[in-house]
Amino acid sequence: MRQIPVDTSAATVMVAKTPQPKVRDRRTGEIATDAETGAKLMTVDVMFAANDEVEILSVTVPETGISGDLTMGTPAALTGLVARPWENEFNGQKRHGIAFRAVAVTSLANTGTGSKAA
Repeated sequence: MRQIPVDTSAATVMVAKTPQPKVRDRRTGEIATDAETGAKLMTVDVMFAANDEVEILSVTVPETGISGDLTMGTPAALTGLVARPWENEFNGQKRHGIAFRAVAVTSLANTGTGSKAA
């Protein structure tokens, strides 16, 4: 699947919702894991501001890639952010979108580096 690197150097990133386990199967409650490492996957909603536009992105990250206190409003850095287009069909309806994945989400609170993403 094609992965598109996302340049975060000129973006301001803040946590919009604290990290939550990524659910693989809502019926069973099974938590998603990384296919390569087996690490538990988490979802972090972030406010991503760049080019005079602001969006809320839901970013998937391995649990081991979450560092610092990521509470609502915390400035954060997204390391290795990529976008992946996806498409599927369920009950005869086609759906599509963009999934975001990062290697790490790091709190920038109390680091003195401001709110710019790395």
